[in-house]
Amino acid sequence: MLSTKMQDALNVQINAELWSAYLYLSMSLDASNKGYKGIANWFAIQFKEEQDHAQILIDYVLARGGKVALAPIEAVQTEWDTPLAMFSDTLAHEQKVTSLIDNLCRIASEEKDFATSSKLVWFVNEQVEEEENVRDILDQLSMVEGSKMGLYMIDKELGARVYTAPSVAE
Repeated sequence: MLSTKMQDALNVQINAELWSAYLYLSMSLDASNKGYKGIANWFAIQFKEEQDHAQILIDYVLARGGKVALAPIEAVQTEWDTPLAMFSDTLAHEQKVTSLIDNLCRIASEEKDFATSSKLVWFVNEQVEEEENVRDILDQLSMVEGSKMGLYMIDKELGARVYTAPSVAE
């Protein structure tokens, strides 16, 4: 059974994951509108991943006998000046999500909720991967800044990304 404090914190995280999905959908649409089909693809996959993250948490709360209380999703930004700006915002956002996951880990530790602590290990590792991937893309975009051919190549590379559902979803 989840404590009220843990359940409330997980519900906040579910909302944050859904907001992240909404943000990445917005980025995908903006990139698509500007002709960056590969970048649009990359963010469309991020959109799906964030939905998966929310579903993993929803399933976990329900499995522990808790109640999921969905909250409204706040509006998101809808346009970015450049792909570099888009991915800079993405890194800042992923760093914020990392801090939210860290906070969940602190609460689980304080509550001596070992089951939730165990579940959160996957999210901790996922955030390390998310931040690293975005940093790599930012490094590439910084290297080609001002080069249309370089941006074209990165866009093409990001278009090759395929969606893979997380294995923790079971």
